[in-house]
Amino acid sequence: MKLIKWLGKGFLGITALVLILAGISALINRNLPTESTEVERLSDREKARLSEFFQVRQEVGGEVWPGWDTAVIPVIVYNEAYAFLLGYPDADPPVGWFKVPQDSPKGTDWERVPDDLFNGTPYYRQPLPTNGDTPQAFTVRVGEQWVASMTTMEWMEISLADQFRSDLPSFLAPVIPYGLLNNLFIRGSEGYISLLAHESFHAYQGTIAPEKLAAAENSTPSGEAQYPWDDAAFQADWQAELDILAEAIQADSDEATAELARQFLAQRAERREAAGLSSDLVQYEQQREWLEGLARYVELTIWQQAALDEMYAPVAALQEDGDFSGYDSFDKRWNQEVGQIGRMADDFGDGRFYYSGMAQAMLLDQLLPHWQEQVWAEGVFLDDLLARAVAETAQNSE
Repeated sequence: MKLIKWLGKGFLGITALVLILAGISALINRNLPTESTEVERLSDREKARLSEFFQVRQEVGGEVWPGWDTAVIPVIVYNEAYAFLLGYPDADPPVGWFKVPQDSPKGTDWERVPDDLFNGTPYYRQPLPTNGDTPQAFTVRVGEQWVASMTTMEWMEISLADQFRSDLPSFLAPVIPYGLLNNLFIRGSEGYISLLAHESFHAYQGTIAPEKLAAAENSTPSGEAQYPWDDAAFQADWQAELDILAEAIQADSDEATAELARQFLAQRAERREAAGLSSDLVQYEQQREWLEGLARYVELTIWQQAALDEMYAPVAALQEDGDFSGYDSFDKRWNQEVGQIGRMADDFGDGRFYYSGMAQAMLLDQLLPHWQEQVWAEGVFLDDLLARAVAETAQNSE
């Protein structure tokens, strides 16, 4: 009887605590912003993050990917009403932007943002089209210049919260802690800066290998439609493949890494054969790993390099940013990414290729010097280079 009373009190206490927390969350949610603090220009906080992105790419980006640090790669960020163009090499940017790889023209004339500068130089804006077109999170071209594109961090947070609300049951929507959820996805200002690096690398891919980028993007509609996402045996084989990859990137010696890379390639070949995967679908996998896996690799390694470089100092303006805690949290981010690799086997869409491609790039860092110079060649993909690395390692050990 006493146990029942104790359990009853415990249940009531937990219920009360949940209700209190839900009430607090609801009050906090009522004060969440629904529009950008500054719409017609970039706020000081947004400019500080962008300034840090340009600096960190230029100062440590060469350790991430040789040549990416010195490439001219402007940035477009946009909020609910305006697109802003920063770092463009000419004083008079051409009209609008081109969506790639379709080369479809979007937008209108760029105008200087009045009475405002970015890092001491003019930057540009244009109102977003009324039809809802945006530059999206990827890369676009302004004239012949490849440009990284993404939302501002503030608008990203607002948009994510709106998306969560629309996807949740109506009784839960008011009490979910959207600020915490946003932080899981964005990971503070350093997470946002690394996402900018991801899109900036897409612009670099377009600059160096535009035909390869176009082929990878154009493979998506037919690839997604034909890919056996829901096949249980196929998912199980993918699970085994991803588990080997996760183990390989954590191996503590080159020998163990090479052996696990060999096992990964063998499992990959078996999976493709067992599923009767067509050559087009094999190429779809490889192309998405090349496009998104490499960008994910850059997204993570720039964070890592900023943390490892004891001489690197973020821009002073970020000291005013309560969402920036430095790059020292990379180990936590890395552990999260490694854990996520093994959870992607039943993911619908190309999310798994972000992880499988990223992990292969990490293995190539260990096993194949100068691999980044080879990845631009037509018809060469990450698993091709990894097979070459495994073969060379075996020859060297004989």
